[in-house]
Amino acid sequence: MAGTTSIKRNLIAKSNVIIVAVTSSVCFVVVFCAVASLSLANQFSYQNRIIGADKTALKQLKDNVQAAQTLESSYGAFTSTPTNIIGGDPHGPGPQDGSNTKIVLDALPSKYDYPALVTSLENLLTNQSVEIQSITGTDNAATGGIVSGSSNPSPQPMPFQVVVTGNYGSIQNVVSAFERSIRPFQIQSLELAGDQSKLTLTVSANTYWQPAKDLSIRTRTIQ
Repeated sequence: MAGTTSIKRNLIAKSNVIIVAVTSSVCFVVVFCAVASLSLANQFSYQNRIIGADKTALKQLKDNVQAAQTLESSYGAFTSTPTNIIGGDPHGPGPQDGSNTKIVLDALPSKYDYPALVTSLENLLTNQSVEIQSITGTDNAATGGIVSGSSNPSPQPMPFQVVVTGNYGSIQNVVSAFERSIRPFQIQSLELAGDQSKLTLTVSANTYWQPAKDLSIRTRTIQ
């Protein structure tokens, strides 16, 4: 009887060991499957984000190529007209001459150049038969106040002041020259002194330049 009881106890002990081993194995498999499933789900989600970003980039690239072709065609038509946009000869040397692209760049330069502005003002005023007393302003290139390029640039002011003397007719021509100039001038104030034979005109005004658009390629990390 004692031997039978001992055998039963051994069988129960073996069964318990087997049950513990099987339970442990099942728990391990379940935990492993859960971790693997979560990892695969995260990988699947990441790959979907990568594919979505690739599709967006490809579409943007195709749109850019099409826009570049349209721009190239429009640029060719714009710059090859027999008469420029202000009625001059695209190939002539006169003040109203030059290609449309040159006129646009002269009207709103993409680089800050204060000495070039002074030269342009001298030419404009000299052609009106007046005597230039002074051309003054602040060269921001020397003070470091230059705006760098951006993805959405806006016109930047270049304030200046000119003082000229001449008769009544030549002073009128100066005002008209500022109005007709291809470069935008925003008059802040006009001061006249003297008589019709000799007038002194002081003009305080702003002209403008616009930084080039920043077209640098940027990268983005997909998380």
